[in-house]
Amino acid sequence: MTINKNIDLPVKPDHRYNVSEVFNIDSKLAVKGFKNKSDWVPEVDSSYVFDKDTTLSILAGFEHNRRVMVQGFHGTGKSTHIEQIAARLNWPCVRINLDSHISRIDLLGKDAIKVNDGKQITEFQEGLLPWSIQNPVALVFDEYDAGRPDVMFVIQRILEVEGKLTLLDQNKIITPHSSFRLFATTNTVGLGDMTGLYHGTQQINQGQLDRWHILSTLNYLDPKQEFKVVISKLGAVKGAKNQEIVKKMIKLANLTRSGFANGDISTLMSPRTVISWGQNYKIFKDLTASFKLSFLNKCDDIEKSIISEYFQRCFDIEIENN
Repeated sequence: MTINKNIDLPVKPDHRYNVSEVFNIDSKLAVKGFKNKSDWVPEVDSSYVFDKDTTLSILAGFEHNRRVMVQGFHGTGKSTHIEQIAARLNWPCVRINLDSHISRIDLLGKDAIKVNDGKQITEFQEGLLPWSIQNPVALVFDEYDAGRPDVMFVIQRILEVEGKLTLLDQNKIITPHSSFRLFATTNTVGLGDMTGLYHGTQQINQGQLDRWHILSTLNYLDPKQEFKVVISKLGAVKGAKNQEIVKKMIKLANLTRSGFANGDISTLMSPRTVISWGQNYKIFKDLTASFKLSFLNKCDDIEKSIISEYFQRCFDIEIENN
């Protein structure tokens, strides 16, 4: 990712926000943020629904410089939660997905050949990590439990609040900016994947895990809140009949989540899957076909009969499994 260092970023928070007004949750708190929006601030999603406990945990990270890790199943909106809080605080935010292709060099930087006055020269090009540390940036590590060991040990250096980053190749020690903040999202709380849902994840060094000050768990929304989210993502859903269909979609999703928790099935429907189902339904105008395309075709053949039973229970329609 190319970093534009010419973008002016604010120096320190210069505005206080009322939490109850900005995030629509019951709280008397006020938190610091930035008055003006810069280019690194995410766009505001006005339809986003904030979970109170998770929001307060993340806000503690922004306000008190706590390292916050958000854990939960896929599709619960963990990363988006952090981004949308940053968006409303006008706090510059950078997300890095710690997949297996992200290396130590990607994070720290590397020597690059440039042309200067017609001559080729070698110049060190800073990575996102040292750049973020030196700026008022909220850095979010997505899929934290999928990071490579060499990458995780680089991150461990900065997990302390005053943790300085040493660039050995440059003989340079970087002191964190006073408004630098660090967050992470994970599916497995660093204990490894016992469900089979999250291939590629691994156990996290417990010494490193202990350096995260706050661990928040973001569960799926209750049906009423999830309905508001799905409706907002689908656009105008007209008529009581279509709204009832969406409610039944969410009811089916919750049946898969209960079935997964009970060990009956090995996969489940996230809110993201429900939204995809609704969008496909608007395209194909066929409830059964859009359900197959959005979820059923992803499932194990042995479990399709159970999921089809869930579908029949919600819609009184029998699915033929070929």
